[in-house]
Amino acid sequence: MLTLHTKIPQAETIAAQLVLPYELREKCRLRATLDTGEDVAVFTVRGTVLRDGDLLTGEDQRVVRVVAAPEPTYKVTCADAHALLRCAFHLGNRHTQAQVGDGFLRIRADAVLKEMLVGLGATVVEEQAAFEPESGAYGGGHGHHHDGPLAPIPLRQKIHRPGDAK
Repeated sequence: MLTLHTKIPQAETIAAQLVLPYELREKCRLRATLDTGEDVAVFTVRGTVLRDGDLLTGEDQRVVRVVAAPEPTYKVTCADAHALLRCAFHLGNRHTQAQVGDGFLRIRADAVLKEMLVGLGATVVEEQAAFEPESGAYGGGHGHHHDGPLAPIPLRQKIHRPGDAK
């Protein structure tokens, strides 16, 4: 199984893509399948979030590009910037992750939040879209390059999927 543990800034050749929804891109230990069908283990430091376009590699030097998978989201728009700012405030007050775009917010689909946003005068449209929320004031918003592995690489550790046979 291919093990990925080091983020690199660029590569000439990309061997495969790792397509994941946001929920899995924020896990520090993950077993997944590449677009080529190959199983892969990903090891990152707790708190690391893999972003769309990140490049990962491991001992065999193959490079894999992370791709944000489309997932159920709501695109939130408003008649003016003040109304959109009010929506952002109320989402933040509920510690809801949100992606900030040019004139819109995007959140994970949640019927209760949708009702609240509509009540604030927003237009809320369901869509399948890549979700890239803000990292937060104290999150990994910095863009420095890591030298070496993102996390210790366990020897012979098996990563289990819920559907794996015991």
